[in-house]
Amino acid sequence: MASPFELVLSYINVNSLLGAVGQGFIWGVMVLGVYITYKILNVSDLTVDGSFATGGAVFAVTILSGMNTTLCLLLAMLAGGLCGFVTGILHTKFKIPAILAGILTQLGLYSINLRILHGKANVSIGKIDTNITAISKLINKIFNITIPHTRSGMILGIIVSLACILLLYFLLGTEFGASIRATGNNEKMIRALGVNTDSIKLFGIILSNMLIALSGAMLVQMNKYADVGMGKGAIVYGLASIVIGEVFFRKFSNFGIKLASSVFGCIVFFIIRSVVINLGLDANDMQLLSAIIVVIALAMPIFKENMNIRKIGKRNSLNEMNQSKAYDQDYKEAIEKRNVTEIGGGDNA
Repeated sequence: MASPFELVLSYINVNSLLGAVGQGFIWGVMVLGVYITYKILNVSDLTVDGSFATGGAVFAVTILSGMNTTLCLLLAMLAGGLCGFVTGILHTKFKIPAILAGILTQLGLYSINLRILHGKANVSIGKIDTNITAISKLINKIFNITIPHTRSGMILGIIVSLACILLLYFLLGTEFGASIRATGNNEKMIRALGVNTDSIKLFGIILSNMLIALSGAMLVQMNKYADVGMGKGAIVYGLASIVIGEVFFRKFSNFGIKLASSVFGCIVFFIIRSVVINLGLDANDMQLLSAIIVVIALAMPIFKENMNIRKIGKRNSLNEMNQSKAYDQDYKEAIEKRNVTEIGGGDNA
């Protein structure tokens, strides 16, 4: 009988698997942005769907204007940071709840993204050289081999995601980074120590959306086009990836591993999507599938906790039963011993 792993491989070929892994690394940068707000700052920021598309739209328009590819990525990140700044100001200065502030920014960004794309729903950059094509040319020049576009995209995703993990690891390990983490853990305590938590939150939301926009810009390079709705469902992908990563790496406490686990969870998420698509699922059902994966991922820790509670309850019941049996046995032996003593005493008398 085939193992579950062999069954999965039977429904996915090498090219689609590598494509899913490449998508996972590129979207993994977005997941790191979601991790900052959702796990570190303990803030529900729903700007994600809008700022992701903003990063892609800015990159497409600027690279079509003839700008340097790396400069286009930086401009996309700055645009994402501006989106985060708006959400952060609404939340920290106007005291609008974070979830509502993110929704308001996201709604506004749809119209802004259409303006950036000059009123078009999507813009193609198919014939423009990007970082991905530069990687392909470099590998061809050094090793004299030609690799597919998706493989070059995977290499770009690996490089950028690892760089972001290292950057966040060292940043959040500093004294300022400790303030960011403390704000998410206990905001009242860190405020009592004289830290301006509003500024900390604002910085965290800006940094988060800069990474999200960077991911959107890289996805445009991968897909060779920018779409005004390309960020739809991004927050769902991010949450699912974080939870899946925690399921696999829940025993590790190192912060760097926790960051890497989010990217790993994103890769697993896209592999699952690829397998289900190869099974024949309609592409229109992908949002439903993503929601189901998130529900399962979020429910797994609770399910495991309930299972552990039941196991502990059964173990305690067995211990109590054994203790009761031992007590009854000791009691019977004591009664028998007393009876024997009384009988013996009567005979001597």
